[in-house]
Amino acid sequence: AIVSALLHEPEVFVIDEPMVGLDPQHARVVKDVFKERSRAGVTVFVSTHQLSVAEEMADRIGVIHKGELIVVEDKAALMAKLGKKQLTLHLQAPLAAIPGALAGYGLELSNDGAELTYTFDAQHEETGIASLMRRLNEMGVDFKDLRTSESSLEDIFVSLVSER
Repeated sequence: AIVSALLHEPEVFVIDEPMVGLDPQHARVVKDVFKERSRAGVTVFVSTHQLSVAEEMADRIGVIHKGELIVVEDKAALMAKLGKKQLTLHLQAPLAAIPGALAGYGLELSNDGAELTYTFDAQHEETGIASLMRRLNEMGVDFKDLRTSESSLEDIFVSLVSER
């Protein structure tokens, strides 16, 4: 169906749930075709509930909730504006609670006390990470590993629709 729809080289192409029923290899081929068509100037509208597909393919994102279009924005701008970045520290020794001296950082402590998570805005020049690391060192709070993560489009979608 996709091939036949693209044969006449439309300027605008609208497709609903294009990856449903496709194995990973054919889904990749379809994504590549859409990207190539988009680079060639074709406007490709993809409607999907698979937000990983939208995150991978889209330049702009529109979110519809209960029939209302609640946001349309450039994907990068949307991710920067509504997304979060997190630094998770895997501690050498569990903490019973977040020390009072760290209260200003808005840290979260895992239930077992083994992980501290710091949420920050990567768009700001000063993320607070350097000062947090210095403060942890001064307090003798050691960690054995760390990882960073950022919000996915799915996380952003869930936060958008749960606000309504």
